[in-house]
Amino acid sequence: MKHRHKPAAPPAIEGAGAPRSRGPVLEVFLAFLVLGLTSFGGPVAHLGYFRAEFVERRKWLDDKSYSDLVALCQFLPGPASSQVGIALGLGRAGWGGALAAWLGFTLPSAVALILFAVGVTRWSVLAQSGAVHGLKVVAVAIVAQAVWGMAKSLCPDRLRAGVAIVAALLVLAVPSAIGQIAAIVAGGVVGLWAVQLGQLPTAQHRDYGVSRATGATLLGVFLVLLVGLPMLAAAVESSALSVAASFYRAGALVFGGGHVVLPLLQAGVVPTGLVSNDVFLAGYGAAQAVPGPLFTFAAFLGAAMPPPLGGWVGGMALLLAIFLPAFLLVAGALPFWETLRQRGGVQRAMAGVNAAVVGVLLAALYDPVWTSAIHSKADFGLALAAFGLLVYARMSPVLVVVLAAVAGWLLALL
Repeated sequence: MKHRHKPAAPPAIEGAGAPRSRGPVLEVFLAFLVLGLTSFGGPVAHLGYFRAEFVERRKWLDDKSYSDLVALCQFLPGPASSQVGIALGLGRAGWGGALAAWLGFTLPSAVALILFAVGVTRWSVLAQSGAVHGLKVVAVAIVAQAVWGMAKSLCPDRLRAGVAIVAALLVLAVPSAIGQIAAIVAGGVVGLWAVQLGQLPTAQHRDYGVSRATGATLLGVFLVLLVGLPMLAAAVESSALSVAASFYRAGALVFGGGHVVLPLLQAGVVPTGLVSNDVFLAGYGAAQAVPGPLFTFAAFLGAAMPPPLGGWVGGMALLLAIFLPAFLLVAGALPFWETLRQRGGVQRAMAGVNAAVVGVLLAALYDPVWTSAIHSKADFGLALAAFGLLVYARMSPVLVVVLAAVAGWLLALL
């Protein structure tokens, strides 16, 4: 008698409601840990690293989905690159993946800055080293690669190429978060009324595993904490809670990334005497020299404060306080964003927004990435060589970063 074999169950499709295993969580953590150890150059460079790693190399999502995430996080207050990372981890491995992505990308720089807060004088030479300068130079190549790749896929016609150029000019003319937001909004308006997409493909919803009810709850928690933390701190007369509330507020209300949040942090800790201005400026210099998000500067400030904060406890407490709004906002907004972007009008608007994002990246390639890294012919040569290794030799970005650091160190010796 012949036995009929039971047909094998079809493999679970990620993002279609299938349960996620624990394996991807470790995969997400390790991938972002490598980036957290090597991603120099600020939020724009981080987006370039993310695209190279997760769009081109690992293929977790396509260019359009990635650009949509970037556009969403540009609209939201807080650290855009960290929010993109949280969303990538969420889409790959659920809530555990979101936390793993944030931890992997954030902890290396946070730990380094806490250590620096403990011994400022011993770490002060780091910011001026040739190796760190080489890492800043390679950020030029990383961002240039991102602009190159995204422009080819997101600016396929004259209209969208023009949108990108006008967006870049607007951002250069208005070098602030206002200029970036205005460029993206203008790109969306132009896309809505002028971009022709022809026959729109069948919408394929990208599932991040967050329901609309959960998203609404997270946005509600965000607002409750924004209003309630200062009131609670005043009611219990807790200086530690008051500082945490001010850091939460900075992370919740500031557009434009880490550089914009620094004046607010300085106003919150220097006049009150929690951190001296000299120590604050030393920490700012160190934050420029370490990889990862600039918002980890909060860990330095928390570690440098007097009791009841200070040390590892203070550093980690204020790190959580400044990043918590970003986590709540991006996870809460995703289910609504994903539904809206499937509509025809929204897709046309997003085509314009995506083109504008290319322009924003193009402007940032010049300022601050180029202007802060390229100071000589040798710097330009190193950036050009790194760009060639990334684009034409298709070498791993991590290896290119290591080579650039070594090259920068050697050039400093000459």
